[in-house]
Amino acid sequence: MSRTAHIIWVSIGLAITAGLLITAAVWGYKMRPTNEVCMSMEYIIEDKSERLYVTESELQQVLREEKIEPVDCSTEQIQLHKIEKAIARHPMVRTAECYMTPRNEVKVRLTQRVPLLRVQVPDNTYFIDTDRKVMQARAIVRDSVLIVTGTVGVQSASHQLADFAAWLQKEPYWQEKIHHVYVQNPQMVYLYLKGDQPRVVLGPMRDYKRKLAKLRIFFENGAEATKDKHYTELDVRFRGQVIGRY
Repeated sequence: MSRTAHIIWVSIGLAITAGLLITAAVWGYKMRPTNEVCMSMEYIIEDKSERLYVTESELQQVLREEKIEPVDCSTEQIQLHKIEKAIARHPMVRTAECYMTPRNEVKVRLTQRVPLLRVQVPDNTYFIDTDRKVMQARAIVRDSVLIVTGTVGVQSASHQLADFAAWLQKEPYWQEKIHHVYVQNPQMVYLYLKGDQPRVVLGPMRDYKRKLAKLRIFFENGAEATKDKHYTELDVRFRGQVIGRY
């Protein structure tokens, strides 16, 4: 057999083999089962050891109301993005990720919203969370957070006061001492301390770190000397001094 004929026959053989492989692949795809169903669903709440503000029954109810429960449904009909969006709309859910395993199990991995401060005004009570968004006040939410009362709007609560609350969580000394903040107006803010302690006149929220650093020096060095004076108020608005009032 000539070299040319050999090359031709080898080429024909390779072409036939490739054709058979393609045919097998296409046929296998067409024969793939199309009646697979979702066998189970699992919620993975990543931060449930710290708090548990959402229950599986609540989430199932959300899916039931929107008619998108996946269990026993054909895998081809399940719309994971719809499930993910529905669960993410729950008022206690911060993030949600929905996916399907090779075993046809739907899993939802989620985190919960974390309160940063609690706002209590005459006509409403709500939280500001760590994303600086309004969060519903529910009986199940029991995080120990800073309380803010007085004349408080959502704008100031989610900015200046949220900044203060976040800073406070990193300052064990003050976190142990400060019970709540009272806002009379933006230029007159008071801090109420835990126990039988005088209230603190902070004035405007700006420069609160310097003001509280000065007050800490007073507590650690000068408070004992003035213990018998029974101050009802400590004013830290003025630079370089703490003014005690009866």
